[in-house]
Amino acid sequence: MKVVILCGGRGTRMARETEYRPKPMVEIGNKPILWHIMSIYNEYGFKDFILCLGYKGEVIKNYFVNYAVLNSDCTINTKNTKVTVHGGKLPDWNVTMADTGMEAMTGARIKRIEHFIDDDNFMMTYGDAVSNIDIKKLLEFHRKNGKIITMTGVFPMYKSRFGELSADGNTVVNFTEKPVNCAALASGGFFVLNKKVFKYLSDNDNCVFEKDALEGLVRKKEIALYRHDDFWYCMDTPRDLAVLNNLFESGKAPWLASGGRKNNDWKKIIHEAS
Repeated sequence: MKVVILCGGRGTRMARETEYRPKPMVEIGNKPILWHIMSIYNEYGFKDFILCLGYKGEVIKNYFVNYAVLNSDCTINTKNTKVTVHGGKLPDWNVTMADTGMEAMTGARIKRIEHFIDDDNFMMTYGDAVSNIDIKKLLEFHRKNGKIITMTGVFPMYKSRFGELSADGNTVVNFTEKPVNCAALASGGFFVLNKKVFKYLSDNDNCVFEKDALEGLVRKKEIALYRHDDFWYCMDTPRDLAVLNNLFESGKAPWLASGGRKNNDWKKIIHEAS
């Protein structure tokens, strides 16, 4: 099953970090947050990625084209340019990098990778949030409920800047993208989408997934809500980046298996940073 990651935005709230690179390439520890997100899916056996590129997409392309060399010892013959990679723990990922437009909104970016989707369902998320969400349970929930979209509801540890949602049982009955006064439950950005969603999207640059698809499918009661009440954090500002780096440096980053996905030490670190 494909995992689609939106990587095309400019990250204007992090201007110093994103002047020369796209937001998904901002580093937590010594790895881009994009790598961390892909590692979350990899832990559950999802290794086939589609990256929707836009702003400074060439930085992401260069990173993955040179991934083995950047992450391993290597030898290069300067005459024939042959490169030999020596060992290194390299993930077994298939990474499709699709140029989806410099100015395209989220809906247009998703629409433009439709031809890469060959299953009934696919995963989708944004290139700026990490979580200890159980991806397999999310997928099982989606299949059980049979809706066009399953979205993850989270409880941010700070004042929300994300889409507000409310539900009747497991069905989303209201969704408002980035309201002025947001309720506690917010959209966490980890989705499972049925390919029927493409009918609600267009190739127009102005097509916004959160408005054209989500708000419309809410009215049709075609969105299921998967609640995740554990760790979730979005890198939206320099302060958020500092918090995530503190979590990573503590050795207990809850979004990584190596950090102990169910440890609660993250609560203290986030509280101290608030």
